[in-house]
Amino acid sequence: MTDLNDTVAQASATPDLDQPWAELGLKPDEYQRIRDILGRRPTDAELAMYSVMWSEHCSYKSSKAHLRYFGETTTEEMKSKMLAGIGENAGVIDIGDGNAVTFKVESHNHPSYVEPYQGAATGVGGIVRDIMAMGARPVAVMDQLRFGAADAPDTQRVLPGVVAGVGGYGNSLGLPNLGGETVFDASYAGNPLVNALCVGTLKSDDLKLAFASGVGNRVILFGSRTGLDGIGGVSVLASDTFEEGAERKLPAVQVGDPFAEKVLIECCLDLYNAGVVVGIQDLGGAGLSCATAELAAAGDGGMHVNLDKVHLRAEGMTAAEILSSESQERMMAVVTPDNVDAFMAVCEKWEVIASDLGEVTDGDHLVIEHRGEIVVDADAATMADEGPVYDRPVARPDFQDALTVEPGLARPTSVDELRRTVLDLAASPALCSRAFITEQYDRYVRGNTVLAKDADAGVLRIDEETGRGIAVATDASGRYTKLDPNTGARLALAEAFRNVSVTGATPVAVSNCLNFGSPEDAGVMWQFREAVHG
Repeated sequence: MTDLNDTVAQASATPDLDQPWAELGLKPDEYQRIRDILGRRPTDAELAMYSVMWSEHCSYKSSKAHLRYFGETTTEEMKSKMLAGIGENAGVIDIGDGNAVTFKVESHNHPSYVEPYQGAATGVGGIVRDIMAMGARPVAVMDQLRFGAADAPDTQRVLPGVVAGVGGYGNSLGLPNLGGETVFDASYAGNPLVNALCVGTLKSDDLKLAFASGVGNRVILFGSRTGLDGIGGVSVLASDTFEEGAERKLPAVQVGDPFAEKVLIECCLDLYNAGVVVGIQDLGGAGLSCATAELAAAGDGGMHVNLDKVHLRAEGMTAAEILSSESQERMMAVVTPDNVDAFMAVCEKWEVIASDLGEVTDGDHLVIEHRGEIVVDADAATMADEGPVYDRPVARPDFQDALTVEPGLARPTSVDELRRTVLDLAASPALCSRAFITEQYDRYVRGNTVLAKDADAGVLRIDEETGRGIAVATDASGRYTKLDPNTGARLALAEAFRNVSVTGATPVAVSNCLNFGSPEDAGVMWQFREAVHG
């Protein structure tokens, strides 16, 4: 490495060079902390990596202090069935007879506002890859949607694209959509919520985890080419508002290809069956930055990769752009040298592009090379695990008391008033049929769906020989949670528990997707803390 024209050395020699750290979402003290960690100013590529890895989306820097409560309250009995949990790509639960289920739900809210179809579609694609990364076959999806008033012009812009994106991606993958929720309320105007869930099945022994282990093992990127779409997605879109200039953020929305992902699913399953994967990570938020930093930080060594070997679909991409791109349908695997040929053969069979980018190294540094220069040389843990953690101010909002004052609704006093009330309820978007949405989703593809439409929970057969199945429900109550965040969260969990129970299933695990406002608002952090504890 010493014979390379070293960009890192140039950074040391130009400490006062102005850098766009604020534009990348970093605070002044965070930028200074990066300089302190490195002992110099960061290179452009390092700055891009730290900015995305230290974003709210990737680092949970404002929510970590409260999310720890989940781990602190997990009992040993609960842990006995949990094969993977907090900190992994998805949770994995042992359901007996050597079978396991993995599931996760996450949001793609802001991208879905900017570009509804691709925002929602890539939300589905991302959650499916999280399931793939656990060694599982994705078997079903669900979605929870929140829009503004049904007759609002912006709802009419966003809703058709979101629903088409969810259906278009999931249907193309051949995954049944078992259910979900759609709610209309003026409070979601300009800020729709698009939450996607995926569930997968695997044998307990086939569990895969995200870590780079074994000095000399190869680091292989496979799947679609890397382009300019999605750059800055987690640092810009995930933490911003849309009061002005939303159009300038259009390039930050990813572009999905469900047919490429379908092939990638089958390729991954073949790789797992061949036993040629040591560790694996999907590339979603923060792209290569996240995959390399998290794999290296979770392993027992460092990593050295060469970006010149990344298959690109745009000319002249800089190292920062390659590392920040959130191009979809990509995975990264760690493979022993003697299994590289077998790994490449499986990828060739499925016509999936694969590139050997580098290797696991001794030590703890992530070293990245591009065009003959070292553009990144940093301790991977400082990016992935040791970012800022904030204990944000928490204060009960002033408006909270007023919300709980009984409004004193007038009761109907005549037949005509009662008739009008019934008709108003029947005409309400809150109670109308959701068939115009659900009919766009394939509920019965793969032939294992037992319950879906008009059911309390989705029920899916996962073993055709034994008849073993799983039940899944998604529930939330934004209105109750605003009135009382702690109780509202309890009611949402209780509803999901009941909906699974009435199918005849035994509830065994929960996951959550918490959508809240700015963490720098003390009232929001109070709502968040109360909901977590609820």
